[in-house]
Amino acid sequence: MASNDKQHTISVLVENRPRVLARTASLFSRRGFNIDSLAVSTTEDPTISRMTIVVAGSDSVLEQITKQLNKLVDIIKVLDHTDEPLVSRELALIKVNADPDCRAEIMQVVDIFRGNIVDVGERTFIIECTGTAAKIDALQGLLEKYGIREMMRTGRIVLARGLKTT
Repeated sequence: MASNDKQHTISVLVENRPRVLARTASLFSRRGFNIDSLAVSTTEDPTISRMTIVVAGSDSVLEQITKQLNKLVDIIKVLDHTDEPLVSRELALIKVNADPDCRAEIMQVVDIFRGNIVDVGERTFIIECTGTAAKIDALQGLLEKYGIREMMRTGRIVLARGLKTT
């Protein structure tokens, strides 16, 4: 990240149609941006989907991308939440080695992070954890010493605090 770049969290409300995600994501790639996180789901209205996109860049470049997004036919609304108060969460599933001699220790770590062990294998646990990206990163860091076999994260999802709606 360049010195004037920062992480931007953008909500994009779109028509719930095929190829809208591909067109939206390609707008970022054509401009040389790597999407750090992308989560897409239908909203309370099944004809509308919400994309939450996290990308690093300067304010001016993100302003240009926002203008370009607004020109796409299926885009309803684009909001940059970067400097707004938000509720932000990610979900992670982490499969970790869990030999019998370290299971209790792993369970304590998971409990501290308010995670859940959702599968117990002969030599593995699958752990579910929700929270901020920093919380997930911290749990991942502590579990690495046991050996993470697989991991999947949803990407950031956000809603603005208070009465403001997108």
